[in-house]
Amino acid sequence: MGGQKFQYDESGGTFFYFLLSFLALLLLPGTYYWWPRKRKQETVIKECQCDNCKKKRLLLQSNEPWKGAKQLVTKLFIISGWVILIFLAYKVSQFDYEYANFDPYEILGVPLGSSQAEIRKSYRKLSLILHPDKETGNEKAFMKLTKAYQALTDDEARRNWEKYGNPDGPGAMSFGIALPSWIVEKENSVWVLGLYALVFMVALPTVVGMWWYRSIRYTGDQVLLSTTEMYYHYFHKTPSMALKRVIMILAASLEFEKRHNGEIVERPTDNEEVPHLIKQIPNLSEKNRERPLCFMYSIKARALLHAHLHRIPLNPETLDKDRQYIVKKCPYLIQEMVNCVSHLILLGYARRVQHFIHIETIENCMKLCPLIVQGMWEYKSPLLQLPHITEDNLKYFSSKKRHIKSIQQVAQLKHEERRHMLRNLSDEQYEDVMKVIGKMPYVDFQVRSEVIDDENPTVYTAGAIVTVTVTLIRNNMNVLFGDESVTDKHEQQDVPSLTKGEEEEEDVKKETLARKPVWQKQQKKSKKGGKKSAKNQKSVVKAIASKKNDDKRGDDKKSDDKKTEDKMSNATEVSKATLFVLSSYIRDRFLSVEDDDTEWEKFQARLTKREKVLEGKSKRSHSVHCPLYPEDKQEYWWVYVSDRKSRTLLTSPYHVTALVEQEEVQLKFTAPRWPGVYTFTVCLRSDSYLGFDQMHDLKLDVKEAPEVPTEHPQWDMSDDEEEVPEGGGSDVSEFTTDEDVEDE
Repeated sequence: MGGQKFQYDESGGTFFYFLLSFLALLLLPGTYYWWPRKRKQETVIKECQCDNCKKKRLLLQSNEPWKGAKQLVTKLFIISGWVILIFLAYKVSQFDYEYANFDPYEILGVPLGSSQAEIRKSYRKLSLILHPDKETGNEKAFMKLTKAYQALTDDEARRNWEKYGNPDGPGAMSFGIALPSWIVEKENSVWVLGLYALVFMVALPTVVGMWWYRSIRYTGDQVLLSTTEMYYHYFHKTPSMALKRVIMILAASLEFEKRHNGEIVERPTDNEEVPHLIKQIPNLSEKNRERPLCFMYSIKARALLHAHLHRIPLNPETLDKDRQYIVKKCPYLIQEMVNCVSHLILLGYARRVQHFIHIETIENCMKLCPLIVQGMWEYKSPLLQLPHITEDNLKYFSSKKRHIKSIQQVAQLKHEERRHMLRNLSDEQYEDVMKVIGKMPYVDFQVRSEVIDDENPTVYTAGAIVTVTVTLIRNNMNVLFGDESVTDKHEQQDVPSLTKGEEEEEDVKKETLARKPVWQKQQKKSKKGGKKSAKNQKSVVKAIASKKNDDKRGDDKKSDDKKTEDKMSNATEVSKATLFVLSSYIRDRFLSVEDDDTEWEKFQARLTKREKVLEGKSKRSHSVHCPLYPEDKQEYWWVYVSDRKSRTLLTSPYHVTALVEQEEVQLKFTAPRWPGVYTFTVCLRSDSYLGFDQMHDLKLDVKEAPEVPTEHPQWDMSDDEEEVPEGGGSDVSEFTTDEDVEDE
């Protein structure tokens, strides 16, 4: 057996393996992520034919003029990669076939078992064709032909071929590098070293440095850290911030300054157009001397935001382009504002900040987002979000009988009343209005509260962790249309009539379902209590039987047939009562198993939620009808718990970004430290539409917490570690009870 060899690839066969694996490693994920896909058509924008939606469609097309060409080039590039991959796979398969299938009979073109004369004749014939000295010669094929001839004529070569599959005998084990040999040749060393230095010493450190420089300047939501610091400063400085003040802080974001953002365009015409625009806007506070609120970029951004909310027409070549860029950035910046205010409020609870931030501040930040998306002020009617509806059309929605203020009320009207109110619109315009209303969200807002991992989940003690589970079920608003929803009548007509026996069975089922919560309440009873309840039920059965016997004795004047019927009815009722007793006993006996199943389902649900959190949040839900917003906007929501009486925030607002059909959110907060009845509010706010916010009251009867046993020394607490309530040690809760409100 030969020795081991270490060599470069001379023939290029193993280099094909390297190229094949490397190209496949790039093409498989690259095709998945970069192959152009057609997004689901945004029906709200596509179907609406109002003037603003038409302008927005043209704007979106002009923003991506080379979109089709880019997609075509990307497709051609990916397809070319796959063609090369298939070619390399074919070359590798041929290479493997040549080395793994050495058949001398096939090479010489003679059948198996041919004589020596036939083998020599075929060899002479093929050698005249494949000899390197001939015009049709092929050195590689001639060497292969010679090796095949030797394998069939030479005894030793034949034995080697039969034993090792090679007439030369066992080959030497070789270790090679899957790179061609020209890479290490002396004349090419300068180019190889230059390429190595360019890639690993210049390009790679540059890319890593740029990524690191960008990552240290931005937060996780791609907001400048300097902007976040400014938000913290001003919100801490102004605990109760009005809406116009929030707009001033938003306009001062450093994303709108040229030094921090290279995408900002500063034009010489701004010196004329911006002052002219400022004169058209009242109460802009352009003379404010706070830094950076007094900087020119901040005043310009503030003026453009006010112009957007007032719907003031701007120069489409200059200021309107700046307005589009600023408005496009606002939802991300407002979400960062909400996060900052939320952190400050929670820090205020921990007594780590000087000022206590009011809940109105964070709600004004949330309120600003739909105002900017829809391009209107808060005092305007929500009906202006609909296409073709202007200030002049609002008078048709007010009458002596009806006073329509919301879009939901419009959806619930009958077709005749709705068409009469919109009589100034044409049929095409009316269809646009109905299409947009039909695609708007109608959210079923469900709230339940409990104390997880506690013996009594519905009993709230002082200081317990309360978990509020909010379930959001999103439907289109066309379910509210008063004239199209006639399916209930048809369903009632299609239901077949029941016989008397079937009706009794249905009644029994309904009674069973109605009693189920009662059985669930009895599941915590002890065995002794269960026996007592069984005895009580037996006594009830005896009482029922004795009562029926008394009725039977007092009914002597009735006929024998009537007595027989009474006996049968008495027996039936007694049997029903007995069955009820037995069913109750069975449920009490095996209810612990049902509790275990319920707990296991809850545990599985928690694991599923954690897996979804680890996978990351989706950013796709439903498109918003917002013709004044320069990009496609998705429906997002905020959910949080607050105390409206004490104007405090109990939980950080949860940003729901993937409400396609149904979403479940868990909010946790600590129950008040003092017993009493408290009413909190679970709020749902939209970041895209006005008039779609919802509130759900949550009433908690907080009981006194059980005393902590002091017999264990490790549980002893010193006087210094005891919590001191706010207000110099007086027993005052941070929340307001319902009794306090009644006293006031």
